[in-house]
Amino acid sequence: MENGFYNMELKQFMKLFADVRQAALGDDFCIVDVRYDRHLEEFLLPARLDAYLVIFCISGRVRMSINMKEFTIEKDQLALLIPGFIGQVVDFDRSHREDIHYVIVGMSRRYLSTLDLDLNRLFSEGTRFIDNPCVKLSDEEMAIAVRYLDLSISVLGSSLPNKRACLGSLLSSLFYLSEGVMRKQLAAAGSAPAARSSRADDVFNKFLRLLADYHTQERSVGFYAGRLCLSPKYFSKLIKSSSGRSAPDWIDSYVILEAKNYLKYSEMSIKQIVALLHFPDQPTFTKFFKAHTGLTPALFRKR
Repeated sequence: MENGFYNMELKQFMKLFADVRQAALGDDFCIVDVRYDRHLEEFLLPARLDAYLVIFCISGRVRMSINMKEFTIEKDQLALLIPGFIGQVVDFDRSHREDIHYVIVGMSRRYLSTLDLDLNRLFSEGTRFIDNPCVKLSDEEMAIAVRYLDLSISVLGSSLPNKRACLGSLLSSLFYLSEGVMRKQLAAAGSAPAARSSRADDVFNKFLRLLADYHTQERSVGFYAGRLCLSPKYFSKLIKSSSGRSAPDWIDSYVILEAKNYLKYSEMSIKQIVALLHFPDQPTFTKFFKAHTGLTPALFRKR
């Protein structure tokens, strides 16, 4: 783990929990029933995901860091981790570890792309969800979600024809249930979703996927605009319209998160990190890092 954190694909996640109750569809989809066991200790180290994980907390409490922001995930909460997120179990109550019970749904990028989902609708509040990926479910909502999961497990374990298609329809419905819960909570908080164009949302979602893959190499707006066949000016307008944040702000936030993780979790020298993040030299990196954090890389590492 010389880079400071694991890069974890869905098949690696499934292998880690191979000896606990799970149902799977090849390497593309799984439902894992997680109670406390030794594998939970594995996540005390940070892991970068290359999969979608939806975590349903049945009971217990675990404190997690998601992109270096801490959240407590407890009973009747749902958390969504998307590709590129860096997750870590910070702590859990070892004196009540027998209460820990989570059901985790995992999907590969490839599998999600095959589902009948309007991703623009699901992630139209994407910036809010990235800032706070945890949602509290009511008793009724949690009961319905559990029934969906139980039915999905039954389908996976059956000999039914068209099993993949049946499962896809169930998951599409479960995603729309989650989206409805999110929108209801935003409305209750007096923060109604802003009206946005589907074009802007589509470009923003594609931009986030590109950022997950290229942020350590490319920091120019022109690069991302070019990959989406747009002019930098129009691209920037769409990103601002959809997310409320500028494209450079998004790029910088991904790079800073990456730098923080290498500084905190790896033993690489700052010079090595500078090279890994494709900065021209150490003074340029130090100036960039301090402008965004108020600290030099060396001082951040010592904290």
